[in-house]
Amino acid sequence: MKDGRDYKPGNFLRPTGNSKIFKRFRLINILLFVLAFSIMELLMTPTFVNVINRFTIENMTRFSLSSAEVLSAHIAKELSLLSKTARSEAVIEWMRDEHNEEKKARAFKEMSNVVGELYSFNLYVGIESSLNEYSVGSQMTGEIRPFTSFDERNPDDVWFYDCLNSTADYAVSVDRDHVLERKRFWLDYKVTFDGKTLGVVCTGLEFSHVAGELFSHYPSSGLRGLVIDGGGAVQMDSALMENKEFLYGSYEASVESEIADRVFLESVNAHLAGIEGYFDYIPTPEAIKLSSGEYRYLTITPIKYTDWSVLLLAEAATPFNMSYFVPVTVVALLLLVAFAVASSAVNYRLIFRPLHKLNRSLELMADDPDRLIYGTDRDDELGLLSNTIQGLFTQANVDALTGIYNRRFMERNLERLMPFLSRSSGLLSMLMLDIDFFKRYNDTYGHEKGDLCLKAVAVAISGAVTRETDFIARYGGEEFIAVLPNTDESGAMAVAEKLRENLRSLAIPHGTSDCSDHVTLSIGVTTGRVQYGQRWEAYASRADEALYQSKDGGRDRITFLAFNGTQ
Repeated sequence: MKDGRDYKPGNFLRPTGNSKIFKRFRLINILLFVLAFSIMELLMTPTFVNVINRFTIENMTRFSLSSAEVLSAHIAKELSLLSKTARSEAVIEWMRDEHNEEKKARAFKEMSNVVGELYSFNLYVGIESSLNEYSVGSQMTGEIRPFTSFDERNPDDVWFYDCLNSTADYAVSVDRDHVLERKRFWLDYKVTFDGKTLGVVCTGLEFSHVAGELFSHYPSSGLRGLVIDGGGAVQMDSALMENKEFLYGSYEASVESEIADRVFLESVNAHLAGIEGYFDYIPTPEAIKLSSGEYRYLTITPIKYTDWSVLLLAEAATPFNMSYFVPVTVVALLLLVAFAVASSAVNYRLIFRPLHKLNRSLELMADDPDRLIYGTDRDDELGLLSNTIQGLFTQANVDALTGIYNRRFMERNLERLMPFLSRSSGLLSMLMLDIDFFKRYNDTYGHEKGDLCLKAVAVAISGAVTRETDFIARYGGEEFIAVLPNTDESGAMAVAEKLRENLRSLAIPHGTSDCSDHVTLSIGVTTGRVQYGQRWEAYASRADEALYQSKDGGRDRITFLAFNGTQ
């Protein structure tokens, strides 16, 4: 490792603390909870608790159904108009003969009439045969031309291809309208004729308006509404209605990242696993009691015409009609706030601040795998956890014999590297190395000497790679691979020569080699400019092809083959 720390197998599993954090956390929280509970027990009778629960469940059911019905009603209206458009004879005839101006005019006249009834007064049309995209407004005049073309490599066009390839008639999603620069709730509807897909018609509902309608009837506190899609991604969140980034920009979250309660996750995952397409009705939701956290109850309500659902969460001790319990509620709330503040302060200092530092150091390991994570010098549970993670990371990414990176590390880093390079069309050079006649070396000197030889070769070739972005890994057996991002052909060839020079300086005897009296390397080199959709395996295959040419040419040499993108 670059910092000189040596993690031997098993060392990181040795306990280093004596439950200090847990003991302190347990003692302080028990004392705080006993104090708060003793006072609240005098004020909160079982009747009061039951009334709160009854109000919570009744209101949750009503609000959850109302939210699902609001969005379902919007979708039903828009789908009716999209279906009318998709089944229009004029639209179908135009899509079959796109460049016929007469058919185009009839189709756009009919679509313009529909647009006036749409929520957004705007319709997008994509044609499968030409990949042209049109925008239709209610006041369109003059010659109508496509404003852009679809490209499978463009992430902004994924919606079009997803809809074309879908088995359903339509698809729903949330994304930005890159024409109008607004966040939209999208409905994409396929246009078909005789079983063949001709294109897609699409309209969007203003995201902030729809989210506002869904959650506007919720009380200011006590309830949190989430709208999730069939994959568990959070599309709308009532807790973020004042957040401009959520309403107008990009926002990504999953149910796992939002609520950690075990019963919540089990219930949501079971619901998601049972989805078999778009819902065709809205059932009456049932309240599910949660086991921990700030929320006590959960309801899950499917949204008709989608595979989305409304998740409604109710806080643990907040009645919906506060006028009945104002005096007791104020006292209880103050006690809960005091307990939460005191407990949070203690928890933050003992647990969450160190965990945040640990989490941050783990994030930094993605860019610098050799760095030490936070907490390895502590003598408590966090120290044990940090050392365990550090050791597991080391074992998982370093070849046990040679001490350099293993194939698993190489593959994971290349999976992250390829999209990064493709965004800037960056260069990638890859070198495939093979020890010449290594099987003969093992047969002649024995496997113990062979292992020593592999270690020596690994040390020698590692010394030829000096940039932090470059790395060498053991590919398998006596094969190694060097990955050089943003390195051109001349740079890659220079590194290859340095690799051979470093190994040659060791002069490891090899009496049964046909090409030298010492251990040598055959190297295959390739360089290419990374494009969208390319896989690292193609570069490795090209480098391997160059390696075989080096072997066929007599070994102990370097062969370069430019990457042509067709592997």
